[in-house]
Parts: sequence; structure tokens; C-alpha cells
Amino acid sequence: MRTRGDLFTGYLFVLPVVVSLAVFLIGPIFYALYISFHEFSFLAPEQAKWVGFENYLKLFEDPRFLKAVKNTSFYSLGVVPVQICIALMLALIVDSKIKGKTFFRVVYFLPTVTSTVAVSVMFMYLFKNDGLVNLFLSKIGVPTHDWFGDLSFALPATMMMAIWTTVGQFMVIYLAGLQDIPNDLYEAAEVDGATPWQKLRFITWPMLRSTTFFILIMSIIGTFQVFDQMYVISKGEGGPQDATLTVVFYLYRAAFKDFEMGYASAMAFVLFLIILLLTVIQKKIFKEETV
Repeated sequence: MRTRGDLFTGYLFVLPVVVSLAVFLIGPIFYALYISFHEFSFLAPEQAKWVGFENYLKLFEDPRFLKAVKNTSFYSLGVVPVQICIALMLALIVDSKIKGKTFFRVVYFLPTVTSTVAVSVMFMYLFKNDGLVNLFLSKIGVPTHDWFGDLSFALPATMMMAIWTTVGQFMVIYLAGLQDIPNDLYEAAEVDGATPWQKLRFITWPMLRSTTFFILIMSIIGTFQVFDQMYVISKGEGGPQDATLTVVFYLYRAAFKDFEMGYASAMAFVLFLIILLLTVIQKKIFKEETV
């Protein structure tokens, strides 16, 4: 039977976590919500002015914010499905009976633990005018491009970098899901004469539905919060002509360059609502598919 002393001890152990969450997570969230309704700058917090929903309404009249939303949506639509397909393919490869599985797992996962800044600098070197990519294209007769300086290619080139750096993380998650599938199902399918494609379609893919949902949500959240790659690639400007400007990048500029903290906070909560809406939609779709 638990005594008051036991309860006190338990609460005492939980207290540091509760205080940390309150000070570093919950408190800042509510404070950000508060200043999102103000014209606010940390350079002069005493001059904060209540503006109501003006910051939120201003977002939908701001062409740069709408451009950032468009870029981020295009980036997410291009990266997410490709990430999922490649991650599943790589997981199937390293889960099969091939030699050197450990080596391939390490090679595929290595970009995930590499510094994003280092990867961005490496891709800038590869895709520059006289870089290896253009050198290879010129050898096979394909026109070369100024990849990160061209309006049409800056964002797609960044998407390729993002896929390469993050696909290993989702491969590991898929690999864990594959290893949870009972072998009895595959053995029964082989007895019935199922082909590898049929086993993938009717056993592997349905059994990975919950894993795919988790990866999909994580991938959407990650793509909508992209910042560091864009910052390095565009040298902090979001160029060329805002072609690599994303919502979080614009939020950063509004908060720490223009010092419009209230406007940046409103932007953050709008981004939160967008991600929440997409998550709810995906959850509903996956739930309906499993019925």
C-alpha cells in the first residue's frame, strides 16, 4: 500500500521534468501565442502594442509569405513520396539475404548523421557551375545549369539533397517494421504459390501501414520545417528571387533580422495549424483504408 511518503517521493522525481517542460516548452509556447497578438520587438519589449488578429491577417496579404508557403508545399510534395519509396526499397534490400548487409545499412544511414551544413556545402560544390554534376552532364551531351542560382532548378536541387540526407532514417524505421512481420505469413504465401510481387503487395505493404503512416507524418513535419539547408544554400537570402524561401526561413528572417517577433510568432502558429491539419487528414485517410 502506497503511503504519502511514497507519493511525495514520486512527485519529487517527476518535478524536474515538469519544471523543465513548463520553463522551456509550455511557457514559451503560451508566451509566443501572447506576443503573436502584439506588435512586439525584443529590442523594446516595453513598447509592445496590442494589434489583435492584425498579424494573422497580414500573413495572407504578404506575397513573400504566400511564396514561402508555395515553395514549402512544392518541396514537401516532391520530397515526401520519393523519400518513402526509396526508404522502403532500401529497407527491402538490406532486409533480404544479401552479403554485406551491415555495410549497406551503414552506408545508407550515414548521410542521416552527417551535419546538414556539411552536406549543404558538399552539394554546393557538386552543383556549382564547374562542379562534378555539370562536368558529368557535359560529358554525355546534356546542357549544364547554374543549379542553385537558377529559379527553375534551385528548389529541385535542394530537394535532391534533402532526399539523400534523410532517406536513411526512414529506411531504418521501415527495417524495424519489416522485422516485425511474422515469417509464417510469407511461408503460407509461398505454399500458395505467391510471387515476390504478390507477397510485397498483399503482405508486406498492408503490414507496414502503421509504419508508413508514422513515416509520412514525420516526413511532412520535417519538410514543412525545413530551414538549415535553405539558409546555407542561399547564403541566408532565400534566393534566387525567393526561390528557396520556406516558411521557417521567412519566420527566422522576420524574427531575427526584421525583429518583428509578433509577426513571426503568428507565422509559427499558422504553420502549426497547417501541419496539424495535414496530420488529421492523413490520419483519417489511413483509418478509412484500414476499415
